Amino acid sequence: MFTLAQTRHLVATLRPRVEELIRLRADLAELRVDLADHGASVLGGLAEVKALEARLHAIVDEFHTHEIQVKGIAPVLLDFPGERDGRQVLWCWLEGDSDVRWYHRVECGFAGRRPV
Repeated sequence: MFTLAQTRHLVATLRPRVEELIRLRADLAELRVDLADHGASVLGGLAEVKALEARLHAIVDEFHTHEIQVKGIAPVLLDFPGERDGRQVLWCWLEGDSDVRWYHRVECGFAGRRPV
C-alpha cells in the first residue's frame, strides 16, 4: 500500500523510465509501420522490433517489481494501491499528468476517478 506522498515520490523517481517507455513505444510503432509499408525502416528491421519489445517489457516488469499496476502503455496509465478514508483505492497517474492528482476505488476502475 502506498500513501499519496509515497506515490507522488515514486512517480517523480520513475519519470525517466516512463519517458523511456514513451520513446520506445513511439519507435516501435514507427518501425512496425515502416516495415509493413515499405519492408524497411531507418530504425532497423525485425531484430530491432524484438529488441524494442524486450526493452519495453523490461520497463513494465520493473514497474511491477514496485507493485505498480500498469493499466496501459498508450497512453501510459499507472495505478498504485493505497487507502483513503478507510477504503482501498488506486492512486492513478495518466501520461501527461504533472503529478498524481486522481484516485479511484478499486472496484470502480478508471471511470470512477476522482480528484485527490
